[in-house]
Amino acid sequence: QVHLVESGGGLVQPGGSLRLSCTASGSSISNYGMGWFRQAPGNEREFVATISWNPDGNIYLAETVKGRFTISRDNAENMVYLQMDNLKPEDTAVYYCAATRLWVGMKQSQYESWGQGTQVTVSS
Repeated sequence: QVHLVESGGGLVQPGGSLRLSCTASGSSISNYGMGWFRQAPGNEREFVATISWNPDGNIYLAETVKGRFTISRDNAENMVYLQMDNLKPEDTAVYYCAATRLWVGMKQSQYESWGQGTQVTVSS
């Protein structure tokens, strides 16, 4: 099972950018679909982005982040990234990295491994 650790969260002003990193260990992520989810206070955890394990790295994004966020992966470094631009206060949440044996996943139940999360706060 792959072990995941997120980093890169913090406080940013509206309109700003952050890049979250997900460091994997214990197993290569080259055979895993990878995803990012987020959970705001009082809300359920929701899908943000997923990238497939194949070299082309097919990407799927939640409608709420399309045009602002993108996901990428570096299998050689065992890393996954979430680039977040034009951040809005409603993006404030704990962001989680996750790994699935499926090609991609948009549901929490499809993922076997989860990180502990990193806090992103968008506020002026």
